[in-house]
Amino acid sequence: MHTLHTVAELRAAVQRLGAVAFVPTMGNLHAGHIALVHAARHRGLPIVASVFVNPLQFGPSEDLAAYPRSLDADTEQLLAAGCDLLFAPSVAEMYPEAQTFSIIPPLADTLCGASRPGHFAGVATVVLKLFNMVQPRLALFGKKDYQQLFILRGLVRQFNLPIEVIGIDTVRAEDGLALSSRNGYLSAPERAKAARLYQTLNTVAAAIVAGARDHARLEREAETRLSEHGWQVDYIRICALATLTAAAPTDTALVVLGAARLGNTRLIDNLEVTSPPHAL
Repeated sequence: MHTLHTVAELRAAVQRLGAVAFVPTMGNLHAGHIALVHAARHRGLPIVASVFVNPLQFGPSEDLAAYPRSLDADTEQLLAAGCDLLFAPSVAEMYPEAQTFSIIPPLADTLCGASRPGHFAGVATVVLKLFNMVQPRLALFGKKDYQQLFILRGLVRQFNLPIEVIGIDTVRAEDGLALSSRNGYLSAPERAKAARLYQTLNTVAAAIVAGARDHARLEREAETRLSEHGWQVDYIRICALATLTAAAPTDTALVVLGAARLGNTRLIDNLEVTSPPHAL
């Protein structure tokens, strides 16, 4: 595996490889990231991964400086997983001048965007830049951040990019906690409680499968349960899978999403669920 740090090197290497699959990351890799590489390997294309902590997607009160950087360990994991190229640019390489053009995607100020202003504009902007640099045939993202996946699929459609965006199922710990780089911020007592978000979403999903259609009540009850156990809840929402907007009682393809803080750590998760058809 070759590690490259400049756009010129990257483009020359990708031109030699031909069609590639792309796995963009912010580093501090875990089994969820490596699952994306394995999924890319099954598609039969050479794999390009990137490690770049993108400053545009961090708010002024967020953890950019504290975000863990572990390029040596990340490189070892990617090599073992069969990655062909690693692109690890500097901030100056990615943003050689002031970023005066940015992408403001639909839904950027809803769900996670409501508490993280500018976050999804930063995500969409850096991913569009990376897509232009790598020009992959496939790009793989985890479903853990379902809103991000939804926005990036819209980005590809809106800009007519010849890229297939593939969502890969969330990788979880034995207790159900979605794997995330931010799980490392949890103290031992917090980690013991962290699976409650997943359990709460499962309770909502089970109620939907059983026929419950008062989504607002299910959301309120779930938020209350988490709050009673010491969580600071951003939201629990039941959305239509096709639009990521509030689900109507007649919608059947749904996703239950949640975001909440345990101590100082903000966790997100979601579950796709099928509601039984609405009786007429």
